[in-house]
Amino acid sequence: ELLEVASKGGGDSAILRHTQRNKKLFVRERLKLLLDDESFLELSPLAGLSLPYGDVPAAGCLTGIGKICGVWCVFMANDATVKGGTIYPIGVKKQLRAQEIAMQNRLLSVYLVDSGGAFLPLQSELFPDKSHGGRVFYNEAVMSAMRIPQVAVVCGSCVAGGAYVPTMAEETVIIDKIGTLFLAGPPLVRAATGEYVSPEDLGGAKLHSRVSGCSDHFAPSEKEAYECIRNVISTLNYEPLPEEAAEHDSPLYSPEELLGLAPQGYRWTLPVKLILSRLMDGSRFQEFKAGYGTTLVTGFGHVEGHLVGVVASNGELSHDASLKGSHFIQLCSQRGIPILFLQNTAPHTAEPTSISQVQPPQLKAQASMMGAVACAGVPKITVVVGGCYGSESYAMCGRSFSPNFLFLWPNARVALVDSRHLSTVPGAGDEDWAGDESELKQLKENPFVSSLVSSRLEEESSAFYSSARLWDDGVILPQNTRKV
Repeated sequence: ELLEVASKGGGDSAILRHTQRNKKLFVRERLKLLLDDESFLELSPLAGLSLPYGDVPAAGCLTGIGKICGVWCVFMANDATVKGGTIYPIGVKKQLRAQEIAMQNRLLSVYLVDSGGAFLPLQSELFPDKSHGGRVFYNEAVMSAMRIPQVAVVCGSCVAGGAYVPTMAEETVIIDKIGTLFLAGPPLVRAATGEYVSPEDLGGAKLHSRVSGCSDHFAPSEKEAYECIRNVISTLNYEPLPEEAAEHDSPLYSPEELLGLAPQGYRWTLPVKLILSRLMDGSRFQEFKAGYGTTLVTGFGHVEGHLVGVVASNGELSHDASLKGSHFIQLCSQRGIPILFLQNTAPHTAEPTSISQVQPPQLKAQASMMGAVACAGVPKITVVVGGCYGSESYAMCGRSFSPNFLFLWPNARVALVDSRHLSTVPGAGDEDWAGDESELKQLKENPFVSSLVSSRLEEESSAFYSSARLWDDGVILPQNTRKV
């Protein structure tokens, strides 16, 4: 339901306004004209989704991965039905993430520009820092130096900072009567000089194709523009390594059953091999150190014909499990085998832990595993299938450890701590409670503590809260995990 809301963009009135202007196509219709087939992975479609759930996402752009002329591409496409394609902070973050993916994987980049530029009232969150809007142009220059091709279509308004996106691309197509390109539009010209000028005369397709040279190709219509871009891509001489069409078996157990295996509660740990048997080709899994550190499952298998190393939570990340994880991750790195992490952090005991119960060896082992994860020079993909709490999320390649991709199941919980463990404080009559009653009263009345035990922490732990802030690359249905 949330994905359906996101796909509708800015709502009925915005959609009507978009189509009335020269019969402009919607962003997903444009992608259909570009792509070889429907094998398209949309990234973070819920980015910008506000609470309560159901409001229009404010990202104003669509990003994803698909194929054109057999070449894998990253797409960054403005959705002009969402606030006129105006760039908001979350939209900048989404575009920067797409460029990061393009650079990591050396994927050709395609920009479909239909934007009113930056949303000026939020300029302090959009402009000055290295993780803000200007970084988009910096990345374009760096990708060009890396010989990663970039092409663009001006398929709508292209104003202010957004005008640099197509002009920094290698080849640009502009669409007649629809595409416009200028630093300041007609209203600002009138305010500054008193001159009345039409968008077409100031920065239309004919001007930029025949006079300024900002555009390399003139397209009479949207359909012809995307045909032109496909032709351009066919001449880029950019052929990534050919993919091996490896034959692979389906799992012996249907991936559809993953929908029923997604844990709804986090007071126990789901035996992770139930999930692996529905993910791996032929349900075959060559386990590594099967009898040691059993709260972490490690081993090798194939997904859609691709060999992967699997590191999967099967309980609390103990000392032995952490050492096993470090060993296995180093093996994968040495052999050049991508790693698939499945996170389902087991809940820790709710009882307070005394200082004497802390286990330094476990901390040291987990730190060793974190080091192995951070330094492993192979692709890493993380899927959160249940709870994702605290330091174990770091050792299991959470977002702060920069996996190549991170996806969540809808039931996933992402938080520093499990909110259930903060709902109680020690009672005054407890033997282990060393403080006096006034100290206990202060603790219970502390607004920080009370806010933690409120429903806010529960709300902020949801998969949708995480995905709306781009802490991941999208919420996916469990049964689609193999395909994704």
